Amino acid sequence: MRAMTYDRFRGPIEVREVPDPVAPPGGAIVRVGASGLCRSDWHAWAGHDDSVHLPHVPGHEFAGTVASVGEGVTGWRVGDRVTTPFVNGCGVCEWCRSGQAQVCPDQTQPGFTHWGSHAELVAVRAADLNLVAVPDALDDDAAASLGCRFATAYRAVRSRAAVRGGEWVAVYGAGGVGLSAVMIAAAIGARVIAVDRTPAALALAASLGAEHVVAAGDSAPAAIAELTGGGAHVSIDAVGAASTSADAILSLRRRGRHVQVGLLSADQLPTLPLDRVIAWELDILGSHGMSAADYPGMLDLVATGALRPQDLLAGAVTLETGATMLPQADTASPTGITVVHPA
Repeated sequence: MRAMTYDRFRGPIEVREVPDPVAPPGGAIVRVGASGLCRSDWHAWAGHDDSVHLPHVPGHEFAGTVASVGEGVTGWRVGDRVTTPFVNGCGVCEWCRSGQAQVCPDQTQPGFTHWGSHAELVAVRAADLNLVAVPDALDDDAAASLGCRFATAYRAVRSRAAVRGGEWVAVYGAGGVGLSAVMIAAAIGARVIAVDRTPAALALAASLGAEHVVAAGDSAPAAIAELTGGGAHVSIDAVGAASTSADAILSLRRRGRHVQVGLLSADQLPTLPLDRVIAWELDILGSHGMSAADYPGMLDLVATGALRPQDLLAGAVTLETGATMLPQADTASPTGITVVHPA
């Protein structure tokens, strides 16, 4: 198959012919229709994830059709249209059995623990647990974002923060995950404030449901406190930086809830305002993807039209173009989700 491949961290990314993956027992091979370019792929390429082994094929957010299934798979057939959470549970541990595969201690992640979806084919373990049927109304480009950015945002907004209609939600970072969080929070009736350093990203957030937009910087928490009459009920850091995580916490009102979604590298660990956390009884929550068991709620919003992942698409590119874009993902201005078409 053709795939984007690199042999060293921060090294060149090339499109090459590499061996096809083989379906493991209980797993499946998916022919990739679309694969999202995500900042998490940049983290893997930059060497920030110990699970990545070289040479490597990135990509973890995809949709396509089942190309083959391994021994023991009962719920899927060749030709089924599918996506999958980027965290694939093992299917047998206590966490997977309870519907919490996103914290499976034996999890695999396409594009991290094994070769990913910036390729014509990708392997998915424990297919009966991890694959999710794609609604007919969504094409592969829109469905690809359900594997990471929308799923991650949905769990952060709905399950971890338990956002309710009418609450103020401050979203730091208007990239793919942040914009997805804006759309989801707005879809359930929350009042959303988007924070970003890029005017184009803020304009896009406003068009997708943000009631207010605020330029990132030291004054952002004070601006949010003024807009909301005391601070947001919920803050979400979708960037993953020392400044954004601390500022997001400082944007909360008393008894507020902060959800950390953005990944932090070892040299970016923040100094958190724990004095504020204690005095104001703030909740600090982590959120890591979403299990396939939680997809029905998100897909219900898609089915009713309240959530339109297709509105976040910025365009599609070839593998070759994607290979030039991925190393720039940490600095490129976010203007929606770009997907790779492997074929």
